[in-house]
Amino acid sequence: MAVGTMLAGALMSVVLPAGHPAAAPVADDPVPTHEGMPDDGFADEHEGEQDDTVGPDSPPTATAVPADPVPGRPGDFRLEAGSSLAGRVGQLDAALPKQGLTELMQQANRDSGRGSEDCGGTAIYGSDLPVPDRTCWKSDDATSTEWIPQAITGVSDAQEDEDWGSSNAEPIAVGSYDDQNPGRSDNSSGRDNCVKESASDACNEKGVRVTFFNQATKKYRHVLLVWPYLNSYDHISFDALHAREGRCPAPTACKAQNGIHAGGMVWYGNYLYVADTANGMRVFDLRTIMDLNPDNDSATEDKMQDGLPSDLGDKKLIGRQSNVWYAYGYRYVMPQVATLKFTTAINGGDTSANQCYKTGRPKASYVSLDRTGTDHMVLGEYCNAKGGDSNGRVATYPMTALTAAVEGASGTVADADKAYGLPTGGSFDGEPLWHKIQGAMRYEGKWYFHRSNAYNNGRLLQATADGDQLSGNPKALESSIGPEDLYLAHGRGDGFAPRLWSLSEHAPTDCGPCERELYSYPMSDVVSGFGS
Repeated sequence: MAVGTMLAGALMSVVLPAGHPAAAPVADDPVPTHEGMPDDGFADEHEGEQDDTVGPDSPPTATAVPADPVPGRPGDFRLEAGSSLAGRVGQLDAALPKQGLTELMQQANRDSGRGSEDCGGTAIYGSDLPVPDRTCWKSDDATSTEWIPQAITGVSDAQEDEDWGSSNAEPIAVGSYDDQNPGRSDNSSGRDNCVKESASDACNEKGVRVTFFNQATKKYRHVLLVWPYLNSYDHISFDALHAREGRCPAPTACKAQNGIHAGGMVWYGNYLYVADTANGMRVFDLRTIMDLNPDNDSATEDKMQDGLPSDLGDKKLIGRQSNVWYAYGYRYVMPQVATLKFTTAINGGDTSANQCYKTGRPKASYVSLDRTGTDHMVLGEYCNAKGGDSNGRVATYPMTALTAAVEGASGTVADADKAYGLPTGGSFDGEPLWHKIQGAMRYEGKWYFHRSNAYNNGRLLQATADGDQLSGNPKALESSIGPEDLYLAHGRGDGFAPRLWSLSEHAPTDCGPCERELYSYPMSDVVSGFGS
């Protein structure tokens, strides 16, 4: 299945004088006097989302969580389609050229390493599971303190036959969030304006980017996720993905923005579902990847379909600014096309230290796809042992319901058909075992969870459904340092044995010998490791 094609017509490349003059500057929003971005209406996330180190230093008490598993309540997980973004995305489509994913994979520009010969030592990994398939990032991505990998999905989620167009790339997609959160122009708190010449490129809150790996060539490419909007002059534009926008009524009153954690991601058909912890999911369409440098020469400024130039050299600006298109230096952007928001009210309990509750709106901390029967999405909560009355909850949604909500009118609902409380019992490193879950998946009736442990080796856990609760296997397998989301490459399309993929979030500067990598376990080893 092809995803998007290069638009027909001449995509002319023009070279403008250095420091190109802005055409009709009064016709577009200057920065930072007016940012032009209205509040998107989403609930905000606190800065410590899915962070094992957040919370009081004192250890949790035995009464911090219930003695018995929390019953699942599917109704708490209901999702509803938000207002349509189709009109705005259509305007962007008319203004900017597109690029299909197959072509993007062919033009992947960053080298990765594969296997021990390329990636070096294995200090990141635990002793219980072999890791025959490893992928390591280019050095600046492997050590970045700005971009933190969290989510993973791939073509096995997207297509039952695991084929994408005519490409043999077998793409894997990784989602990372911007951990440097100073905001664009938090002048009200005394921070500098991020567009000043002296400001770092990392100053702006860039939100979320998705990295597509071409497994055939071992190359990858970053795509920035964006939010389409109309600026105050009714010009279509886009901004980075934020939980809530910092308002800027005047240059001296700008407030910082907050990004979203994007702890999980599922690519299904043409759509990419990205977890938004406080709200539900944001949805993107791989048929609308916009290309700001179609001639593949960043030294020249390409003219877009609306006649305006693009500029990849300036990494401090984004969207349409003074009649020039920017994207923080990224060639590709993918605009949000839909929103699926939880309908249940937020529980009134404190969540500042990642506490969880057995009723009310869940947290969309991670997502995965189960293709072992009728296609379902798994969605669950990350919780820390700092209080609250729940270990966390997970639920499953038929993908037919989610697709119908994405493609339906505002207000169309998608209901979970099953929900479970996470198991209780067991301890790990002085804490309840069934806390700090960073990823979950269901495979042939069994549940598998990645449990993190700050800068030390985490654990892979297994559970079985028992009514509306999950019962945990007492055995835990040692996993990698900084384990995150889970993705199953089922192998039915390409004839390979199933592999359980995950990724590590920490960089060497944070945890000494460990390195940030992608990796997979043979699913047969995972199953036998638990004895079933």
